[in-house]
Amino acid sequence: MQIVDYAKNKDFTSLIVVHTNRREPDALLIIGLPDGPTAHFKLSRLVLRKDIKNHGNPTSHKPELVLNNFTTRLGHRIGRMIQSLFPQDPNFRGRRVVTFHNQRDFIFFRHHRYIFETKESKQIVAKGKKEKDGKAEKATQEKVVARLQECGPRFTLKLISLQHRTFDTKGGEYEWVHKPEMDTSRRRFFL
Repeated sequence: MQIVDYAKNKDFTSLIVVHTNRREPDALLIIGLPDGPTAHFKLSRLVLRKDIKNHGNPTSHKPELVLNNFTTRLGHRIGRMIQSLFPQDPNFRGRRVVTFHNQRDFIFFRHHRYIFETKESKQIVAKGKKEKDGKAEKATQEKVVARLQECGPRFTLKLISLQHRTFDTKGGEYEWVHKPEMDTSRRRFFL
């Protein structure tokens, strides 16, 4: 594939290809460079930022990455692959959070930002003789409250296949391929 060779020559670390069908994205291919692996995902339930109600605008900071529930050996491999797409910076100064949550072999992607608000809370403080008289002083205290605001986009991924090396349709060696008969048990999960 010419795109993979071009990306290798330019020292890219990963290549993401989005497949569209009838102008709608329906698949995602993540290729680890220079030697692989290649993961093929089915993309569904895409909601763009403009379609999310009360969406926030992301900052230019590097995002904090949250990976949930990637517990099996295959799950660890996919988790490391996703992790390699983002910069590794332990000093989280920004307010961005990117979450990949694995539930029943579906990977849910969310993009949020932290919002910090100060709220005043009133407390009644009783002191000395005023306490006996029933007269107490009111004091205010400021609290910092953190909440999340979704920035978007939002989508769901399902792993279709994992190839050992870079993308090769003819002679590629597959580590894992999803088959329809794998969906018969509701208790067995692969990621």
